Amino acid sequence: MSRIEKVFETKRKSGEKVLIAYLMAGHPTLEASEELVYALERGGAGIIELGVPFSDPLADGPVIQAAAVCALENGTTLRKIFDMVSRIRQKTQVPLVLMAYYNSLLGYGVEAFFDACKIAGIDGVIIPDLPYEEQQEVTPYLVENIPLIPLAAPTSGSRLQKILAHARGFVYCISSLGVTGTQDGFHREVEGFLSQVRAVSDLPLAVGFGIASSQDVRRLAPYVDGIIVGSAIVRKIEETGGNPQAVEALVKELSDS
Repeated sequence: MSRIEKVFETKRKSGEKVLIAYLMAGHPTLEASEELVYALERGGAGIIELGVPFSDPLADGPVIQAAAVCALENGTTLRKIFDMVSRIRQKTQVPLVLMAYYNSLLGYGVEAFFDACKIAGIDGVIIPDLPYEEQQEVTPYLVENIPLIPLAAPTSGSRLQKILAHARGFVYCISSLGVTGTQDGFHREVEGFLSQVRAVSDLPLAVGFGIASSQDVRRLAPYVDGIIVGSAIVRKIEETGGNPQAVEALVKELSDS
C-alpha cells in the first residue's frame, strides 16, 4: 500500500477527511518551504502538494502566480526541489505530491523527471495542463507507486469515465470553473458533480479550487474523502513571511473543521 493509500485508509477508518495542503516550492525561499512542509504536517495536513514554479501557470490565480514569480526569482528549479524532497524524506513520511506544468517536465526530461520523483520520494504527480487525450506523452515513463493524479471538472461530462478508467491515487475534483484561488462561489452544481464522480470511481475523492475557510470545508466534506487548500495557505505564507507557526495554526483550524 502506498503512502497516499495509507493516509486515506487511516482517515476513512476514523471517519475523518484528509486535508491536502498546497505550497509553492521556493516561496518565500526553498529553505522556508522545507520548514513549512513540517509545519503543514504538524497542523494536520495528511498529504502535502508541492507546486513547481512556472512562468505561465494557466490554472493558477493571482496568489499562486505571485508565489511562482517569487520562487523563480529565488532561482528555484526542479533539481533543487528534488534535493529538498530528499532532505524532507529523512525526517517525515508524509505523502508528497508534485504539481507541475508539462513544460517543466519537458525541460527536465520526462523520463528523468519520473526517475527523480522515485529517487527523491515523491508519491504522486499532478499535471494540470496535460489533458487526458495527451497523457500517452507521459504514461510510458510512470513508475510504480507514483500515480498521475487525474483532474475531474464539472465540465468533464462524457469524458469522465475515460479520465478515471485507469486512474490511481485519488481524484482531484475541481469545485469551481476558472483558476485557483478564492472564487465568488463554487460551481452551482458542485454537490451533484461530486456525487457523479463518486458513482464513476472507487478511488478517494479530493476537492479543491476556492476552498478558503472552515465553512467551505464543512460544506463539501460530506461528499469527498479529502479537502485541498492552496491559495489560502499561500496567502498566509505571503502575509507572514513564511512564519511556520502562523501557517500551522491556519492548517490546524481547517483540519479541525
